[in-house]
Amino acid sequence: MLTTAPPPAGPVAAPAPRAATPTPQVTDPAPRVTGAAPQVRGFARWAADPGAATVPLMRSRVRAVLDGWRITAEIAEVLLLAVSELVGNVVLHTSDARRMRVGMSLRGGWVQLDVTDGANPLPRLPHPRTEPDPDAESGRGLLIVQLLAAEIGGQLSVMAVEFGKSVRVRVPAA
Repeated sequence: MLTTAPPPAGPVAAPAPRAATPTPQVTDPAPRVTGAAPQVRGFARWAADPGAATVPLMRSRVRAVLDGWRITAEIAEVLLLAVSELVGNVVLHTSDARRMRVGMSLRGGWVQLDVTDGANPLPRLPHPRTEPDPDAESGRGLLIVQLLAAEIGGQLSVMAVEFGKSVRVRVPAA
């Protein structure tokens, strides 16, 4: 399920054509000022049952939205890795999560990615200076996402929500 914000009054930029995966509308509600960057805004949300096929599906949908928003390749790669890791964590570690949501927003110069599930335990955010166990088969995903987001001026956070938890990656849009 794809949900987009209703466009506010004002000019609307046509989204890039995509086969099979619609992108949310990108709008420019602020008046244009010569020499100023436009205030681009948008959002997208999807709900899915966690499963092995969910990871590539959500990655594909996020890629389509980022392409439509014309996000740089460097930032897009961080967010694509983030959605793969976070959705993969839901699939692998939350057996009690029957549904999950992935949401994205672009506003105020920031791109935000939220992966929400119905599981109650919050993951522990790794300390960036922590050395991962070299023999462990897992446990590096959140650390990698946290470090990559920080490298481009963003952050990773975890919060309890009404029906579970949400992991958020917020990075500059440019």
